Amino acid sequence: MFSMTIGAAVCLATTVFAVTSPATLNSDLSILIHNDLQESSSPWSESGVILLGEMPLLKATEACQSLGESLWASHSRFSTIKNDLEYLVFERKSSRSQQYWIAPIRGVPSTINANGEIRESSPSKRLPVLCTQSAPFSTTDTKDTNSTWQINIQSNNEHITGFRDRFSFRFLGLRYAQYAKRWTYSQLYEGKGRTVSALDYGSSCAQGSTGSEDCFFLNVWTPYLPGPKCSQKNLKPVMFWIHGGAFTSGMGSDPTFDGGNLASRGDVVVVAINYRLGTLGFLALDDGETKGNYGLADQITALEWVRRNIQDFGGDPDHITIFGQSAGAGSVRALLASPKAQGMFAEAIMESNLGGLAYGTTYSKYYTISQEMEVVGNAIVKEANCSKQVSPIKCLRDLPAMTITGLNDTARYLVVDGEYLQSSELDLTNRASTANVPLLIGTTRDDGAAMIGYPTAGDTIKTFLNESGLPESIAPSQLFPEPSGSNHTLDMFNTTARVATDGMFRCIDQATAYAGINNKIFPEIFFYEFNRTYQMPGWSPNPPLCNAPITPDFPNGDPSQEYFKCHSGELYYVFGNVLRQGLPFRDEYDLPFEQYVLDSWASFARTANPNPDVEYLKARGYVNTTRQVETTGPWTPFRHGDYRLRRLQWPSAMVDLDETEQCRALNLPLSYYDTQLGQRLVT
Repeated sequence: MFSMTIGAAVCLATTVFAVTSPATLNSDLSILIHNDLQESSSPWSESGVILLGEMPLLKATEACQSLGESLWASHSRFSTIKNDLEYLVFERKSSRSQQYWIAPIRGVPSTINANGEIRESSPSKRLPVLCTQSAPFSTTDTKDTNSTWQINIQSNNEHITGFRDRFSFRFLGLRYAQYAKRWTYSQLYEGKGRTVSALDYGSSCAQGSTGSEDCFFLNVWTPYLPGPKCSQKNLKPVMFWIHGGAFTSGMGSDPTFDGGNLASRGDVVVVAINYRLGTLGFLALDDGETKGNYGLADQITALEWVRRNIQDFGGDPDHITIFGQSAGAGSVRALLASPKAQGMFAEAIMESNLGGLAYGTTYSKYYTISQEMEVVGNAIVKEANCSKQVSPIKCLRDLPAMTITGLNDTARYLVVDGEYLQSSELDLTNRASTANVPLLIGTTRDDGAAMIGYPTAGDTIKTFLNESGLPESIAPSQLFPEPSGSNHTLDMFNTTARVATDGMFRCIDQATAYAGINNKIFPEIFFYEFNRTYQMPGWSPNPPLCNAPITPDFPNGDPSQEYFKCHSGELYYVFGNVLRQGLPFRDEYDLPFEQYVLDSWASFARTANPNPDVEYLKARGYVNTTRQVETTGPWTPFRHGDYRLRRLQWPSAMVDLDETEQCRALNLPLSYYDTQLGQRLVT
């Protein structure tokens, strides 16, 4: 199980600042708000308070004022804060009779409790404090970072200035590693006692014609900041996000992954990281020096930074869930296998992990360095005119970063370097070589539709499969028939997308769950498939196939009709950012489904179980998710003899695994899928 070595860490004693900080207030700060994911259009948009620790009335008044706020006034509707106080009772952080300072009523010192009872109290009494929370909503394009909303903390031997918006405290562009010489492993950054700004994102990692080689930054969103006397028991679970992008693109500052809503509604601390990409992050050469996996090493360095410092942002260093999608899921898989990451996290989530066939193979099965040289290393050295140099790596280091990122050939492969990765795949037969943590894993229904092109006139299924790197002998067949519709190319795409989804996503992920539970690698596994998605407008392969069909009654698309549920189509739901991205809800179910998905992911991070506690949901006023959980039954774990998944749609349901016969027919080259188990996926 994961290490508990950090659990006894003592929160840093903070130095007093001239501006607002937990130290100057001598108090914890919590943003309590009913976040229904409707942003500024929410009927709860005026709800929310900032909770401070116990202090007399005069101190309470001054503390609120130092935050640019005032004591919460009784003429405001109690209903706007009722669930916030109910939640504190649910968490056993207070009793129902606990009184909180609010604004005096007609000059009389006044308090309120979770029942809404207002009482007079002595101004010298030390009570927790309810301040207003009037910080503005931020959007993908705007954020207000003026001094009114700024907050200072001390962490990593630095005085860090972040800010709050409506839902969370936000600390952006935090350096986690020292600037690393090209193709060397990153080293943990330790501050030098300076004051630093965390108001803006740091540079993204070099990719294409943008970014920088000095890109070792991460971002933190949190609903809670501990005071000088912080208690370990008050710290929140941490969700550590690793972005996708084929190991060649992406950034932790992508607005798709803004962690404010997930942190606020999910009651977790969210971290999103950068890591080196492409050839600058994954080049391996047979020179005995350039061993690859630099981007993976960056992820582990970032994890180490979080383990050392996240308690200062309200996060529990002993309760970290790593999660990622696509190449980010491939990273999670590699971290499960890496001896360097053992003991650094408590749960793992893999969204749309690739493997098996064609384009997906190398995300789950790793080259040796000599194989990587044959596939791409030699070509990079040659294209860069470095092959005849005494030291090709020195020649490559002398080139501008954008020359490297602009080469036709790109190293994007995890490799067996003997240190970060010691075997060619995640070993699901040996508990000692794999992190034994609860696992949440799954796909979108048509993940593979994004990984192939679209047929053209003259193509047949066999020629199109061949062009896509898939086995042409597999279709058309009884298991993969071609539909008999009026649109021949669409019919052909339908079949090949199914083959691609099974061959690159579904089969390896189902096999991972199967071997992981039967060989007792993971203590618990929960499997899913998204059958409702919301494709990102900026990345919608083969448009408009991944979008819900537009009709007169549904001008933004009708998700109840048939469409391809494509790769990345779950991300807006997981982070709760549909409206934040400026996108409309397409039907009446998009919002409750988004709420349910976020609540399930956050529940897994909090409890290692994606079934949110109904009492928790009721305390927080999460009505839609409460109804979904109560009416559709529990999301049951993957069990020996009970291989089922959660079909995520509205309403969601437990169903048998998809395509097991098709997975047998594809005969994927996975050692744990066949020979080491002595059987295929389903017996």
